[in-house]
Amino acid sequence: EHRVSAFPIVDTDGEPVGIVTAADLLQEHPDGAPVSGYMTSPVLTVPCYEQPHIAARIMRNHHIHHVVVTDQHRVVGMVSAYDLLRLVEEHRFVAKPGPTPRKRDRSRR
Repeated sequence: EHRVSAFPIVDTDGEPVGIVTAADLLQEHPDGAPVSGYMTSPVLTVPCYEQPHIAARIMRNHHIHHVVVTDQHRVVGMVSAYDLLRLVEEHRFVAKPGPTPRKRDRSRR
């Protein structure tokens, strides 16, 4: 319903210590393994005040699909590659009117 494919893992202070993705859950793990056995750590983060292209650059440079969003080192959300693609689709591919064709000046013959 919510299309969630990753979860940040936080410590008791709310600071990120790892991330668990759908791909992590598909790997084989022993029964009863702690979350630390599933998660990827350290986790890459982006401050909440940064522009979306910063998150995109982190994803591209590190070949990942999710970045944890923080505010003063505490997790406040996540951004995924899908979120960024949706943003591009909504804001960059809006049809803009093109230039109006000029009428030909027939007096110049």
